[in-house]
Amino acid sequence: MKAAPFAYRRAASLEEVCALLDEGDGDRMIIAGGQTLVPLMAMRMVRPSLLVDINDVAELAGIGASDGAVAIRAGTRQAAALTSPIVRERAPLLVKALPFVGHIQTRNRGTVGGSVALADPSAEIPLVAVALGATITLRSRRGVRAIGAAEFLHSPMTTARAANECVTEVAFPVWSDAGRIGAGFVEVSERSGDFAIVAAAAQLLLDESGVCRRAAVAVGGAGPVPARIAAAERTLVGRRPDEAAAREAAAHTASVIDPTDDGHATAAYRRRVAPVLVERAIRAAAAEAKAQ
Repeated sequence: MKAAPFAYRRAASLEEVCALLDEGDGDRMIIAGGQTLVPLMAMRMVRPSLLVDINDVAELAGIGASDGAVAIRAGTRQAAALTSPIVRERAPLLVKALPFVGHIQTRNRGTVGGSVALADPSAEIPLVAVALGATITLRSRRGVRAIGAAEFLHSPMTTARAANECVTEVAFPVWSDAGRIGAGFVEVSERSGDFAIVAAAAQLLLDESGVCRRAAVAVGGAGPVPARIAAAERTLVGRRPDEAAAREAAAHTASVIDPTDDGHATAAYRRRVAPVLVERAIRAAAAEAKAQ
């Protein structure tokens, strides 16, 4: 199929992006990488009246670290985030997840902000954002606002972003606590590079005696949005994250997931697999922290 007719504007500034979005009636869309948007348009699942291209907007590209967070501008390519020394040093969980995002070719074009704004429940970057409690910054002609990742993601392909707002930045908190940090990310998919059927993410901080002092655990692909498993985190904190602790923590997965059947897997399969992947992610994070 071919996309329905649409107009196209290549914006030169963030101010122009906001102005173009504000002039529409909600059917204008932003394109940067277009790795998902273009196929959706080709299948006529989305029909924007205007595409606003942000690739020339300098304010929407780049990676920085400040205020205890790694701030990734929305138009930053996923490949750039993966190779960034700042991300590698300060956001270990994101580094673990990024290689699972599509293929090299898609990461070269796909953007961090685009993945979050799309809100696919199986996507890796939104899962990490929820696990770490990332902050999403949005801008419109009316101003700037920030919102937590868990509040930003509402349901599949639906977020808190208003039609006239542009995602400008995703800020991933940096764990600056004294201790050893380890991260684990695992997923199951039909083929390498496909969206995850189920994915799990974990980041742990251990003190010098090997006791967990901080934990972030989340699961994706097993509900309408990625879900943080707070009970699993509480189970781990104050204990050494051995096999028994990991298994006990992962058992809480069932309380937060709400899987459905689709063409890739049944809800029953996802219910069975999710706790297993969560346990593996926790064990991988613990092993990495212990090895430091």
